[in-house]
Amino acid sequence: MTDRRTHVGRTVLERDAELATADEALDRLTGPRADEGGALLALAGPAGLGKTTLLAEIRRRAHSRHCTVLAARGGEQEQSQPFHVARQLIQPHLAGTTEEELRSALGSWYAIVGPALGLCAAEEGAPPDPQGLRDGLDWVLTHLAVQRAPVVIVLDDAHWADPESLGWLAAFAPRTEHLPLLLVVAYRPDELPAHGDAFRTLPGRAGQRPLTLEPLTPAAVRTLMRETVGGHADDAFCREAWAVTAGNPFEAVELAAKVRDRSLAPVEASAPLLRDLAAAQRGSGLVARLRNLGPSTVRFAWACAVLGTAIPQELAARVAALGPGEAAAATDRLRTARILSAPAEDHDGLEFVHPLIATAIYRAIPDALRTALHGKAAAAVVDAGLGASAAARHLLETHPENDPWVVRTLREAARENLRAGAPEAARRQLARALLEPPDYGERAAVLYELGCASLLTEPANTVNHLRAALDEPFDDPALRQGIVIRLAQVLAHSDRLAEASEALAREIPLTPDARGRLRLTSEQFMWDAFRADEPDSPARSRRLARLADRLTGRDLTERYVIGLRAWDATLRGEPVDVVLHHARRALGDRLSWAEEDRGFEVPVLVALTHLYADRPGRAEELFEAGTAEFERQGWRGAHLSFAHNLRAYIRFRRGRLTEAEELARAGLALAERVGRRTPVHWYAIAILVEVLLARGRTDEAWELAREHEYGEPFPAAVVFPDSQTVHAELLLARGDRKAAAAELEAVDRRLTPRGIQNPSWCPWRLHLARAIAPEDPERARALTAGAVRRARAFGAPSGIGQALRHAAEVAAPADRVPLLTESVHLLSASPAGYELACALAALGTETGDTDLLARAVATARECGADGLEARTTATLVRLGGTPPSGPAGAEPLTADERAVAERALHDTTAPPPPTDHDHPRRPADALLSAVYRKLGTDRAGLAEALSAAGAGSARP
Repeated sequence: MTDRRTHVGRTVLERDAELATADEALDRLTGPRADEGGALLALAGPAGLGKTTLLAEIRRRAHSRHCTVLAARGGEQEQSQPFHVARQLIQPHLAGTTEEELRSALGSWYAIVGPALGLCAAEEGAPPDPQGLRDGLDWVLTHLAVQRAPVVIVLDDAHWADPESLGWLAAFAPRTEHLPLLLVVAYRPDELPAHGDAFRTLPGRAGQRPLTLEPLTPAAVRTLMRETVGGHADDAFCREAWAVTAGNPFEAVELAAKVRDRSLAPVEASAPLLRDLAAAQRGSGLVARLRNLGPSTVRFAWACAVLGTAIPQELAARVAALGPGEAAAATDRLRTARILSAPAEDHDGLEFVHPLIATAIYRAIPDALRTALHGKAAAAVVDAGLGASAAARHLLETHPENDPWVVRTLREAARENLRAGAPEAARRQLARALLEPPDYGERAAVLYELGCASLLTEPANTVNHLRAALDEPFDDPALRQGIVIRLAQVLAHSDRLAEASEALAREIPLTPDARGRLRLTSEQFMWDAFRADEPDSPARSRRLARLADRLTGRDLTERYVIGLRAWDATLRGEPVDVVLHHARRALGDRLSWAEEDRGFEVPVLVALTHLYADRPGRAEELFEAGTAEFERQGWRGAHLSFAHNLRAYIRFRRGRLTEAEELARAGLALAERVGRRTPVHWYAIAILVEVLLARGRTDEAWELAREHEYGEPFPAAVVFPDSQTVHAELLLARGDRKAAAAELEAVDRRLTPRGIQNPSWCPWRLHLARAIAPEDPERARALTAGAVRRARAFGAPSGIGQALRHAAEVAAPADRVPLLTESVHLLSASPAGYELACALAALGTETGDTDLLARAVATARECGADGLEARTTATLVRLGGTPPSGPAGAEPLTADERAVAERALHDTTAPPPPTDHDHPRRPADALLSAVYRKLGTDRAGLAEALSAAGAGSARP
């Protein structure tokens, strides 16, 4: 952006304090204090108070200090054009770069930010989400700041910046403190939208406030007038000039120029003329002055006002219906009249001297004519090769006329913007296309596209658009299927799972194509799997089993059905072998997490079946691959938060609690960007609460839950982990048995009728037993006995071991040691490190065995279970034992551990069942137990996990 509003005179009057602040920031950026980082500087003031002149001076000073300057300006007419400001800032510094060089420079961000910045066309596939795009823009700007340091960003008229750019820069602003970057913005405070509020409060260095510009004093206007018309201007004349302009710098400069151009004597006798001269600079006076320049010049000025900023003269000429010669003559007349500014460079487009002038002229255009000019501008922009997106902002200002070209152009613009990561702009364009209206057979497609565009921002309206699309008469089975699937998706994500299932159920019998019916059926099975209020869940499971068992997995739809079968078998506690068989069939060669027209739910469920089947190492591999896909797609909002949260849950289940907490906190930070009380926010809180409880930080978990209002009402969906069960665990840890029992009874009423019985997935029976044991020990023992029976039926050692440990907690004293002995035996051959530490501690405490307690301390330390480690250490010391030394956290597989694992693979005999005091404490047993935890598997999955770990992963 070049400065097109010059100040009369060579000084910036009465802005010493603002310039001193800017100099301080520039000195910190370029001088000995450069390592202190950058800053954010905001200039606030009404129109005409000299913000642009001040920014021009700051830019000059930045250039003199050899800073890289990135400049942009918001435009009143360009506010609806997404990334208009971002492109101004970044495009010039990447201009002339080949595609190969751009791909190399931007790396994985190329396909994400390239379309938004106008550097490349959007690739096929699902678009990035807005948060992913912002992260990409953050990366590009950070990269520029580091590579071309020091950098100064100057944004003028921020109040008119497009929402996408302004929201991004406002969120980026706090980072300036940690970069060699000064961000300077100027805005009118009364017009700055809410998404620019960061520039009002200036996050970052303490004590920062926007610099509020004040009108000039009489002395400053006197200096200005004398610099312009001569030192003989008398005091009375100058004071009247100040009075009629109210000290507004722009008006004072223009008034001084008019006095000079008209050779008006600057004496007291001429003072009464100043008011009329000043009035001619604004409002009706400006309009009257423009009309005096002739009809062709008026039309040309109107065309320029409609087109906005950086206006190509030939484009304005076409909109004004003028030839090249007439346009050139009109340009000269408007420059002479100080309506258009003189060009700063030969290639610059036309600019108004000040936005006040542009606004006054635009508003003076008769309404009907202004609408027509926007229509002409849209056609001219397309013909000039500037694209549908550039034309769309003009079409938004036109009246509906049943024009197919308008609908076609707006739909094309919406597709561009949606793929570029600007769904709100696409939504506005499609809403306008709907009003045109589209042709009879096209309306359903426009409604569908509108529903896709508004999915993230207006889910309720999306439902209305998609239902309206289904009511339209059209004959396109693929479109109808897409509408129904998207409708079910938005209903499900709005916690309206029953409606999602019903929408699919209505459509399935109406779909003539067998593969189409199967696709819709698979979607219904998926959303029903999450429903807590499903009327006949067992019957649905039987239908799913019959269907999945006869499918071969020949395409993605069949594999999705098989994946849902694997998850359903997990929830119902079918044998682990059955679960893993279907999970492997579903995976095939690869199951993408980022298919354009499908959700990521089924791939996630397939990965989680491995977790609950004691293959958390394999589950983590799948999650890492899925997370990488999300990042490549630019899905860095709810998708990435969800992935981080569930990876944290996998680490929790493996007993890697320190790592789990780090991932859970990262997931929560991402969820906060999506919004509180959203599904992903619930998952984040539930998982972090579980991790904190395992680490022994109950009070911190409670404060976290209170801070985030984690409690009733809980989501209606069946999720992982179950939110209400986790909250009951928290209550139980705080000693509130009664409240915990009430919540767990509610979980029973919700899950048992659905046949969801697997304690490896949701151990609500075990927690309920603990809650009621003091008052009703018989029922508590019955609950744990049922949980043990179901865990054995499922067959995952970690689930059985956990159930046995809880059973021992409520058992009669004589029964505790056998239960705990088997628990330790099973957990030692599982990947569940934290559960093993708990069982070892319980058995060591029950028997007074200091060797077991020492092993419990070491395992708890390895897991990061600080509270358990401290309690068990105290017990060990009390019994005369010596706490073991050793590092915290899991380490790579050692050579000895690998050797033991290799021998175990060749030992085909099953281990003998444990007896009382038959504790796994031999060196080989301890090594093999560590192998299971480190590889994330049980004995049955050892060969596969050892192969995946690779021969080079062992250390001496």
